[in-house]
Amino acid sequence: CVGLNYADHALEAGMQPPPEPVLFMKAVTALSGPNDALRIPAGALKTDWEVELGVVIGTRARQVGEAQALEHVAGYVLANDVSERAWQIERGGQWDKGKSHDTFAPLGPWLLTADEVPDPHAIDLWLEVNGRRMQSGNTRNFIFGVPAVVSYISQFMTLEPGDIVLTGTPAGVGLGQKPAPRFLKPGDVVRLGATGLGEQTQVCVAG
Repeated sequence: CVGLNYADHALEAGMQPPPEPVLFMKAVTALSGPNDALRIPAGALKTDWEVELGVVIGTRARQVGEAQALEHVAGYVLANDVSERAWQIERGGQWDKGKSHDTFAPLGPWLLTADEVPDPHAIDLWLEVNGRRMQSGNTRNFIFGVPAVVSYISQFMTLEPGDIVLTGTPAGVGLGQKPAPRFLKPGDVVRLGATGLGEQTQVCVAG
């Protein structure tokens, strides 16, 4: 996953846009369906939403250049990078522990193959909580575009077919709400979508 990849989101989080991509991981056990319940774990204090474009790797990518990066992409999916901010930020500095709880990576409802997406930098993204629009963005506002991200990650690790790269979220997450942050609680309904990639709906339940 790539963090802070929209300047507006970096600023709402109180951080400067990064000079190179910020990387973190989500456990495979976080994967869930697009309309599965979102389980807020016991002890969670600051569970948050993040609508994102997911890039699905189609062929092995190891130290590829930006010019060849899109050749390794099978397609694109809608994703919600659910985050427990207290665990992410306040529990010792490792983002992964705030990103990897069960149900924290809803994907789908479908995969658009790369040939069906002429420009992955022209996709509208949106997210609502209980019917209120919280996020509206477009991938044209990436700090680091898809070729740059795939190439960059492949310098540090080999990307295998089926790997999924989440590309960051625009402004409007719960952490950035004014005058006070707003986090998810049982009973909340999260709905999100992206151009051509369909919609998701998650009902929050106690985990």
